[in-house]
Amino acid sequence: MVIRRKKNGQKNMIPLAVPNLSGNEANYLQECIASGFVSSVGPFVGRFEQMVAAAAGSPFAVATASGTAGLHVALVALGVGPGDLVLVPSLTFIASANAVSYCGARPWLVDCDPDTWHMDVGLLEQILKEECDTRCGRVICKKTGQRVAAIMPVHILGDPVDMDRVVALAGHFGLPVVADAAAALGAIYRGRQVGDLGADLTVFSFNGNKTVTCGGGGAVVGMREDLLKHVRHLSTTARIGEAYDHDQVGFNYRLTNIQAAVGCAQLERLDHLVARKRWIRDFYGRAFENLDKVSLFPRSVHGQSAAWFSGVVLKDKSVSSSASLRNFLRQQGVEAKPFWKPLHLQEPYRNVPATRQTVSENVWHRIVVLPCSTTVTDLELEQVVDWVYRGVMAS
Repeated sequence: MVIRRKKNGQKNMIPLAVPNLSGNEANYLQECIASGFVSSVGPFVGRFEQMVAAAAGSPFAVATASGTAGLHVALVALGVGPGDLVLVPSLTFIASANAVSYCGARPWLVDCDPDTWHMDVGLLEQILKEECDTRCGRVICKKTGQRVAAIMPVHILGDPVDMDRVVALAGHFGLPVVADAAAALGAIYRGRQVGDLGADLTVFSFNGNKTVTCGGGGAVVGMREDLLKHVRHLSTTARIGEAYDHDQVGFNYRLTNIQAAVGCAQLERLDHLVARKRWIRDFYGRAFENLDKVSLFPRSVHGQSAAWFSGVVLKDKSVSSSASLRNFLRQQGVEAKPFWKPLHLQEPYRNVPATRQTVSENVWHRIVVLPCSTTVTDLELEQVVDWVYRGVMAS
C-alpha cells in the first residue's frame, strides 16, 4: 500500500521521494527484535556490507552511521587534516563540504560543468597546474601555502562523473580521490560500477529519501583491503582488542543491525528500484522535451545514471519563477522542491577558496525537483506533468 501524506491540511500530496518498503523490511526487522541484536553488532551489518560491496563492484565495504560520517572517516583515513585543502564541487549538498570541515580542513570550491553539473574537470586541471606548486611530493596552493590533500568529485543525482579524467589528473599530481557517490548506487560508468572507477574510497548514503534506504546510514567502499580495514578501525572508536584500549582518536560511526536489516531488504530489490527511477526520468524527459520554457536534467554521456531525482530546469532566469511554480504545484497537491544552493553561497563557506561560479550561480535556482518515488503511479506522473504544463504556461 502506498501512503500519500497530507501537507498543512491540504489534499493528499504526491510526495517528492518516499521509501519503498514493500519487500522483506518488516520480516528482517522482526528477526532483529527476536534475536535482540539491535545495535551495531549483529548479522545484518555484515550481510549489508557484502551486498553493498557487490552492488558497487568493490571487494570491500564498511557500513557507517551516515553518508556524511562515511565521507569524514574516508578523508581521515587518507590523511586529510587541519589546515589542508580539499577540492570539492560547489554544486553539491552541504554534507560534502561539512565532512572536509570536520577534518579541520577547508573545501576549495570548483564550479560545475554546464552540460553535466559535475565538477568542471577543466577548471580542476587549471587550478592544479596554475594555482599550485608541487614541493617534495606535496601539492601546495601558491596563494595560501596550504597543502591540497584530496579531490572529492560528486556523482550528482546518481549520475557518474567522468572519473577516468579525474583519476588521471589526481594520479599525475599524487592526490587521493574520495568520491561522494551518495545517491549513485546502481549507476554504471563505461561498463563499470561506481565503486570500481579508480577512486581511493567511494562513499554512499542510505538516507530516507535515497533510492535504497536504511532510514539513515552510509557505506565506504574501495579496492584496498588495508585502507578499508583502517576505515573500519576508525569508525569503531579505534578500539584494539577486547579491552578498552584505543590507539588513536576514532569515531562512533557504525551502522546498527536494525538499519542494516532494512538496507538488506532494500538491496534485494536494487535493480528494480533503480530501473523504476530511470523510467520516471525518461517519462519526464518525453513529456517535457517539447515544452519551450523548460529544459531537462543532464543525461549521462558515460553510461547509466542511477537517476535519483528528476525534474525540470526553467529557462526563465528570475529567482522567483521556480518558487512560483513550486507554490503552484503544491496548491494542486504535487510536492516539488528547490535544488541545493551552491556551497559558496552558504554562510559557513562564503570565504573559502573558490573558482568563478558562473555555471552554478546560473542554474541552481532554476531547478525544480519533481515527484520521483519508486512508488509513484503512472497516473500520478501524468497528473504531475499536466500541472507543470499549466503552471509553466501560466507564468
